[in-house]
Amino acid sequence: MMSIAYSYSYGQSETLTYKDYMKNVKENNIEYVIKKYDVNIAEANLQASKVFPDPELSFSYSNNQDKTMNMGQSYEGGLEYTLELGGKRKARIGVSQSETELTKILLEDYFRNLRADATLSYLNALKQKEFYNFSRLYQQKMIMLAYSDSIRYGLGIITKVDAIQSNFEANKTLNDIIQSEYEFKNSLTNLLLFQGNKQFTEIDSISGKLIFIKKEFNLTNIINIALNNRTDLKAILQSKDLSEKNLKLIKANRFIDLGINLNLSHNTVVKNELAPAPAFSSITAGIAIPIKFSNFNKGEIISAKYAIKQSEASYEGIEIQIRNEVVQAYNYYTSTCNQVEQYNKTLLIDADTILKSKTYSYQRGETTLLEVLNAQKTYNEIYQNYYESLFNCLSSLVELERSCGIWDIEL
Repeated sequence: MMSIAYSYSYGQSETLTYKDYMKNVKENNIEYVIKKYDVNIAEANLQASKVFPDPELSFSYSNNQDKTMNMGQSYEGGLEYTLELGGKRKARIGVSQSETELTKILLEDYFRNLRADATLSYLNALKQKEFYNFSRLYQQKMIMLAYSDSIRYGLGIITKVDAIQSNFEANKTLNDIIQSEYEFKNSLTNLLLFQGNKQFTEIDSISGKLIFIKKEFNLTNIINIALNNRTDLKAILQSKDLSEKNLKLIKANRFIDLGINLNLSHNTVVKNELAPAPAFSSITAGIAIPIKFSNFNKGEIISAKYAIKQSEASYEGIEIQIRNEVVQAYNYYTSTCNQVEQYNKTLLIDADTILKSKTYSYQRGETTLLEVLNAQKTYNEIYQNYYESLFNCLSSLVELERSCGIWDIEL
């Protein structure tokens, strides 16, 4: 009469380690690769900012009705060059250098968040792996209980209803395994996105497990560390530097640029009888000085000064935000550590003791199957909550280190 669900197998081949995973994220993550090009573009713009103004060569020819009036011909060549004054080139280079540094800092900050997000995804996969393995162990226990009850029913020790109930509970566990396997596979698929897997090759399994890690932190110290290490705060400082360099460039651009020109001309013989003239050459040189009426408009300078003040205000705002993030992350990490310790000290031990006691009593005919199933349900909930708490604890550690701008995570 017994029809027990079989254990659902999950094929395994190559196992992904956290170290290899993070290496792939750093090298192949699509968004990170795109962000790296920003640095290349900024460096190319820096190179372009070092260019000098190009000189201009001009050539002209004129024919003064030489064939009809014998007035001769003329040839002229000239060289013109714009001489930048006020340190414009130096100011342009300064702006480009500051932009390049800002781009590098922003890339570093992007990777800070990418690294943390990728780790959280890996931790979630480990959690789903624990849930999947636990569901398989639970099925094996229920199969053994159903098999035992089938024998006991045959011996007349328990009723037919209890035997059917045990068999039903064993078969029902297959749905739990299918659901947990689906969630585990989806969590592995998310790892492919972080790794920039172009072939979308499936990952069969990952190494590691959820292990309780408790680190001691001094709140004052880690706040100071965060204020020194956070790349987004460095980016604000660099933005202020960029605003100051932009102001220097704007002021430099208000200086006049001298136009220097040199011309050489040659006129052929004029054979006209009324006004004959010999062939001659001439050299002319001059400068062009622009009249900068536009300098009366100081809107661009005012805007640049406000941009500097905005950067200063942003720095203060980010500093307050960082302090708040560190304190909240620290409090959450402390809380999750306490929860995990509570599970390790009493809850897991008590749940295991109660389940073993109820199972033993049931086998001796001293309690009912319903009490065993209730104890098993409580046991399952406790362990699932324990894995969730472990995940929260490790995730909060990741968030704490992210908020501090440090990284010391090994899984």
